[in-house]
Amino acid sequence: MPIFKNFYVAPLLPPKLEFLQELAFNLWWSWNIDAISLFRRLDEQLWETTNHNPVMLLSLISQERLLEMENDEGFITSMEEVRRQFRKYLKNEGTWFKNQPPAPSNFLVAYFSAEYGLTECLPLYSGGLGVLAGDHLKTSSELGIPVVGVGILYQKGYFKQFLDAEGWQHENYTAYDFGFLPIRPVRNEKGLPFIISVEFPCRNVFIQVWKVDIGRNRLFLLDTNIEQNSREDQDLTDYLYGGDSETRLCQEIILGIGGMRALLKMGIEPTVCHMNEGHCAFLTLEKIRHLIEQKGLNFKEAYEAVSSSCVFTTHTPVPAGSDYFSPELIEKYFSDYIKSLGISLDEFLSLGKTDPKNDKEHFCMTVLALRLSSFRNAVSRLHECTSKNLWKGVWQNAMLEEIPITHITNGINLKSWVSFEFRNLFDRYLGPKWAESSDDTEVWKKVDSIPNEELWRTHERRRERLIAFARQRIIQQMKRINAPLSEIESVASLLNPKALTIGIARRFASYKRADLIFKDIERLGVILSDNEKPVQIIFAGKAHPKDKNGKEIIKKIIGYCKSEPFKGKVVFLEDYDMNVARYLVQGCDIWLNNPRRPLEASGTSGMKAAVNGVLNFSILDGWWDEAYSKECGWTIGNGETYEDENYGDIIESKYLLDTLEKEIIPLFYDRGKDMMPRGWIEMVKNSIKKLSPVFSTHRMLKEYMERFYIPADLKNNSLSKNDFSNAKSLAQWKERVARGWSAVNIVNVKADFNGRETKIGDNINFEVEVALCENIKPEDIKVEIIHGPMDISGNLMKMQKSAAIFSEKTQNGTLLFKGILKCSSSGKYGYAIRVIPNHPLIEEFCDFPLVVWHQ
Repeated sequence: MPIFKNFYVAPLLPPKLEFLQELAFNLWWSWNIDAISLFRRLDEQLWETTNHNPVMLLSLISQERLLEMENDEGFITSMEEVRRQFRKYLKNEGTWFKNQPPAPSNFLVAYFSAEYGLTECLPLYSGGLGVLAGDHLKTSSELGIPVVGVGILYQKGYFKQFLDAEGWQHENYTAYDFGFLPIRPVRNEKGLPFIISVEFPCRNVFIQVWKVDIGRNRLFLLDTNIEQNSREDQDLTDYLYGGDSETRLCQEIILGIGGMRALLKMGIEPTVCHMNEGHCAFLTLEKIRHLIEQKGLNFKEAYEAVSSSCVFTTHTPVPAGSDYFSPELIEKYFSDYIKSLGISLDEFLSLGKTDPKNDKEHFCMTVLALRLSSFRNAVSRLHECTSKNLWKGVWQNAMLEEIPITHITNGINLKSWVSFEFRNLFDRYLGPKWAESSDDTEVWKKVDSIPNEELWRTHERRRERLIAFARQRIIQQMKRINAPLSEIESVASLLNPKALTIGIARRFASYKRADLIFKDIERLGVILSDNEKPVQIIFAGKAHPKDKNGKEIIKKIIGYCKSEPFKGKVVFLEDYDMNVARYLVQGCDIWLNNPRRPLEASGTSGMKAAVNGVLNFSILDGWWDEAYSKECGWTIGNGETYEDENYGDIIESKYLLDTLEKEIIPLFYDRGKDMMPRGWIEMVKNSIKKLSPVFSTHRMLKEYMERFYIPADLKNNSLSKNDFSNAKSLAQWKERVARGWSAVNIVNVKADFNGRETKIGDNINFEVEVALCENIKPEDIKVEIIHGPMDISGNLMKMQKSAAIFSEKTQNGTLLFKGILKCSSSGKYGYAIRVIPNHPLIEEFCDFPLVVWHQ
C-alpha cells in the first residue's frame, strides 16, 4: 500500500460568515453565551454531536446550510453583535489590570500546568486541577492580566469511561485529530511549524508548538507526535497521566524544560513563572540554565534570580499525590544536563529531597518546586495547615508557623459555569456588573430583588433539563451494552422532575467516599421510598485506571441503581466531563460532598453549584470549611477527624442521613398554597449572594496579582538589574555566611525575672551575648525572642517574635543584643532565643534557614 501524505482542507465560508472561522479559534466563545448561541443556531444537532466544537462544526456543516444562514437576517444581526463584542473585548481597554498602578512594561506571567479544562471539545484535563487552570486563564484574560499558558497537547488525552453490564469501569482512549480542534500550529519566520528540541539519553526529542487563543491571552501546547521523532518518542505526549514512572518523567521534562525553552525561543520572556502543581517544576532549571548560558552567571547566582520570580501552587493533601523519581532515573535523564548547570549529581538530587543527606530518598517534584519558589500557596485555608505539616521537612530548622506556605483559596470563572437561565436572571436583576466584576459583594446583594417565583421556576427548569439529559444519557449507556428493549423503554419514567435531587459527582478515589450515603442502606431505602416527599440521587465520576478500590465503589453503586428500593431513584451517568458537570451543578437541588477531612484540598464543584442556586451539603473540608454558614447550606459533622476510619464513616453517615431526613427534606417540601418552598428559596438566595463573589476567580486572580505576581515581578527586577548585581551579591553573601555559620554561638542570656510575679502588660528585658567568626558581621545576623502562650504539652499555641537590637561589642569580643518581651496574655508562657541570618533581600527566615538556638 502507498504511504499517503496528508493536509487539511479548510471549510469555504460565505464572505458574510467568515467571522465565524475567526471566532471558532478563540476560546472567548466558550464563556460567551451569545457566541455559543451562534454556533448552536447553525446546526443544533451537529453542535451536540461534535461535543460543542465550532471548528469541527464549520468543517462538517453543509455548504447549503451556510448559504442559507448567510441570507438569514436575524442570524447576521446576531453575528454582527457578537463581532462587536469580540472586537471591543480584544482592544483590552478599561480592564481591571489597566486601572491598577502601572506594572513594568515587560510584566508577563507564564502559567504552567499539566492539564487545562477549557471546554469539553479540547480534552486536555482529567478533573479539578485542569478545570481550575482553564478558569485561571479565562479570568486573567477578562481582567486584562498578561498571562501566557504552557501545557501539553495530548493526542489521546484522558480516558473515556464506559461501564459494562456488571458496572465495572473500562477505559477507552480516542486519538484526536488536531485539525478539527480550536488550535493552530505556531509557525517560524519561514512559515513552517515551530519546533524545538530537548536532550534525552542518546537522542534529541523534537517538540512542535501549538497555540490556543483564550480571549486576550494565549496557551502554548507541546506535541512530540511528529515525524522527526521515533515511534516511541512520538507516543510520549499521547496520554494525560498515562504510562509508567519513566514516561511521566519524560512528559515533565517536555513540559518544564521544553515549555520554557519554547517560550524563550519564541522571544517570550516571562518575568513571573507560576507552577500549577509540581509536574512542571523543571522549568526552574531551564531558566537557571538559560541565565548561566546567556548571562554568564554561576548556578547559585542564577538560582537566586530564578527563585525570586517563581510562584508555586500545591494541590495535593497527601505525599502520594506528588511525583517521585528514583535517583537512578534522574541520573539517566539528567547526567548531561547537570553539567550545563555547573553542579554535581548530589547537588542536583538535593534540590528534590526533603533530606539532602539521604541517598535513598527519591527525587520529588513538589519539593523541587517548593525549593525554587519564593511564593508558595495551598488552595484553601485548611489546606494551608495540611501542606505545612506535609512539607515541613523541607525547612527542618523552621517552626511550623514559619513554613512559607500560605493559601489562596480557589475560585471559579462564573461565566463559564452559570446556566443560560440564571445568567438571564442575573442580567435582569443584578445588571452587567455581576459578570464584569464578579467579586463585587455589593452587586450580589441585589439577588434579594429577584422575585421568589421567578427564581424558583428558573431553577425548576434547570432540574427538568438535567432529568431529560440524564435519561438520554442512560439510554445511550443501555444501548451500548445491548440492554433489552423493555429496559430501554423504562428509562422514560426514570427519575422525577419534581423530586429533591442530590448530585454526587467527583473522582472516585477512596478518600472521597462517594458511597458513604449507602452506609445505612435500610434507612436510605426508607428515605428514598417516600412517595410524598420523593428524593433521588444522580452520580457521576471516574476512577483512575489503576485504582481498583475506586472501580469497586462505582460497581457497588451501579448495583444499587439496579435494585429495589433504589431502582429509578438512583442513577449513574457515564463518562463524567465538563458537559455532564454543567448539567449537574446547574440542575441539582443539593450538592453532596463527603471526603475524609482534611483530604479535600479545595473542591470547586460546590462553588459552581452555589452560583446556580444549588445548596451545598458537605464535610467541613477544603473551601466549605471557609464558606459554610447555616444560612447557606449544611455540614456533615463539625470538623472532626477520626483515627479509626471505619468508625468515622459510621458516625458521619449517620449525621448525613439525620440532616437529610430531619432538616433538608422537610425544608424542601415545606410548601404554602402557592407550592413555593419559601424557606428553601431564602437559603438559595443567601448562598448565591454570599458565596458567588468570594469564590470567584476574579477574587482569586486579584489575590495572586497583589500578593504574588507583582511582588515576584518587583523582586525579579531588583535581582536582575545592573547585570544581576544584586543576585550575585546575595549569592556571595549566602556563601560567606554559610561558611562561617558553624562558629555562631549564643554565649549567654540574661532576663530580669528576679523571681517577681509577672502580669499581663509587664515587660521582661533580655540581654543576649553572641559570638561570631570573622566571616560574619553584626549586621549579618538577627537575634529573636520567640515567645507565646503554651499548651499542656509545652508547645507554643501562638508564636510571637521580638527582635533584640545590637547594643555593643563586649571586652571579650562578643556582641551584646538587648530586647524586650511584652507579656500579652495570662497563663503558661514560653520563650526561646535564636540567631538567624539577616539581609535586606531576604524577607523570610525560610529563604535561608540557618539557625542557632540557645540551649
